[in-house]
Amino acid sequence: MSEFSGRSPDHESVGSGTKRSSVSSGGRSRNRKEFFYKFVESDSLNEKLEEWYESVTEKYASKQQAFDVPFELIELQKFDYALEGISFQQLTRMPNAVHTSTSEAVEATTCLAIEDFLHASMKGLWEAFWSQDEPMPFSVACLYNANMKFYQAENAIANGRLGGLCGTGILLNNSRHPHGKWDHLLELTLLRTDIRGQAVGGDRQPSLPVVGEALFYAIRMLLARSLGRLSFFPDPSTVFVLLVDSQYGGVVKVEGDVSKLNFDVNNVYECAAEWVKNHSRISVSPIYRIWNKLGNANWGDIGALQVLFATFHCITQYAGMPKHSIEDLAADHSSRLHTRRIERQLGDTARVNGNGLFRYQQRSVSPEIVEVQEDYVNVDSKESMKLEEGSILWLEDSDGQKGYQIQEVINTGELTYYIASYVEDPGIDLFLYVGSHPSQLEPAWEDMNLWYQVQRQTKVLTIMKQKGLSSKYLPQMFASGRIIHPGHCQRPSSGGNCDHPWCGTPVLVTGPIGETVAEMVESSRFGPDEAIKCCHDCLSALSTATSAGLRHGDIRPENVICVRSGVRPYFVLIGWGHGILEDRDRPAMNLHFSSTYALQEGKLCSASDAESLVYMLYYSCGGVFPDLDSVEGALQWRETSWSRRSIQQKLGDISTVLKAFADYVDSLCGTPYPMNYDIWLRRLRRNINEDDHGKEIDQTC
Repeated sequence: MSEFSGRSPDHESVGSGTKRSSVSSGGRSRNRKEFFYKFVESDSLNEKLEEWYESVTEKYASKQQAFDVPFELIELQKFDYALEGISFQQLTRMPNAVHTSTSEAVEATTCLAIEDFLHASMKGLWEAFWSQDEPMPFSVACLYNANMKFYQAENAIANGRLGGLCGTGILLNNSRHPHGKWDHLLELTLLRTDIRGQAVGGDRQPSLPVVGEALFYAIRMLLARSLGRLSFFPDPSTVFVLLVDSQYGGVVKVEGDVSKLNFDVNNVYECAAEWVKNHSRISVSPIYRIWNKLGNANWGDIGALQVLFATFHCITQYAGMPKHSIEDLAADHSSRLHTRRIERQLGDTARVNGNGLFRYQQRSVSPEIVEVQEDYVNVDSKESMKLEEGSILWLEDSDGQKGYQIQEVINTGELTYYIASYVEDPGIDLFLYVGSHPSQLEPAWEDMNLWYQVQRQTKVLTIMKQKGLSSKYLPQMFASGRIIHPGHCQRPSSGGNCDHPWCGTPVLVTGPIGETVAEMVESSRFGPDEAIKCCHDCLSALSTATSAGLRHGDIRPENVICVRSGVRPYFVLIGWGHGILEDRDRPAMNLHFSSTYALQEGKLCSASDAESLVYMLYYSCGGVFPDLDSVEGALQWRETSWSRRSIQQKLGDISTVLKAFADYVDSLCGTPYPMNYDIWLRRLRRNINEDDHGKEIDQTC
């Protein structure tokens, strides 16, 4: 490649073995080379650094940060923006480290998985920042500590060297040196057990013995570069060493001029220790999760981001500044990100949204918007309407009179509704909702809930029917009309209702029936398979409704049911009373499940229903909501949760595709871009366990 002329990996340089290379030193110091060959034991260096360790420990004791961090959060955030839209290969063979005992098979799989991860990292970064056309000039190999040479993991395992593999490196391609060369080493990853368990301090930095081992390898890398002929820029005196286990990882950055090291070949470890104390700068990142419990790489989480950022810097040291800068890639979608950030950010002063619905202020006390604890008032007319199991209710609709027998009375705390069967066809159970009497909307908020559930939902379902929307994931309206009350109706001929408390009360009958997700969660029967199926079925319902310009506006666990009739259970999105038919319609406000845009603007954007679906899945899969008493608090929780990726991480423990879907929704929040339902329905469908043969992980997500 022309842009890398003068830095060919075929140039001879220092060898990777413990014996001296026959390469000409080119006038370099013989002592420096001999020092390098004698510097082969990390434990010996740790012994010389014990006092230094103690001083660092004292910093921990005084609650000071022992080391600087290699990357500031703002750097990682900008890098994250640049990576948005870049595809990294999904990996699936990292074993789950939940068992205390390990086996050779698990250790072998872990080594292979680390190779996969580093290769996928390099490939994604190279193609995104440098070139999609030119071949990647790097390879990955494992370090064997007995001779300090590099081997492909599969070859090392086949030759019985598994126990001696101590790390995995990213090296420059060099066909003349199959066992690698230390001065061709861009980055080294040390695989250790339980990195997270060895982390100390509130900043979750790795323990000092682990850092000492990283320092040993960092010094070897710096020494090799000082002896080699390759040009590393912009700063050859900086190296990165990664620390990982099968779930967590961190970054150690070491900077320093090794020419200031005293190359006394008789005291190599003491000299190296003095250099560490007096001439090096050490940065250590906190330990974060990189792989979820399923063994999939959480590419967008902060743990993987800091490892990817370290790898990006290592590639830059050899290949130079990328053709596409981080700023350029971030700017490609800056308008969308900027809009989303502005819409989610709470101002320092009170602001009123465009429609005047909400006014909020960034402060921790006396929130202006408080969730009202609803004390429901029983209306006298309702007291007289006693529908119990076995009761028969007659309604009048456009097709005449129909009778329904009440099979079960369901009280959710918000609403009372019924499971009923058609008198003339008792084999089919349906949901029956009795609405608010037209004259009783003022006394109680409960009646407004009923109005949305019956009168308003009847309107929405009627429009669905008129527009020909058909999906088994949408509710079907079987009947709608008014109650036929006992006795003679003295309704005026001009319209209106008579004095009977039931007269004119609307009724809505829908199907199919099922158990709500809220009930499933309460009884611990909503698992990973149900979560994926629920996401697919709700998205299918939203896709059908959106095709006709309808949006739901009130997605929550109480408005999704699991229907168990037929061969396989499926989910139906019910509760369309707050459905959005036109711009002036306003969605229901729920501090836990409403979308960010709905809370801020009092209306929905294209991704609002999907965002609410993500919150519902997060909660249903065990996610915890804080106590929310205001719109301000709800918006702050959303901002914090998305920025820390706590929602994606929770869903990632359930399924890779659910985490990927949450990432996708996060990128759309508050933007005018439409949802791409088809691609996610296909991905979710591939992850649904239809035949009970085990769930496949979608490697394209």
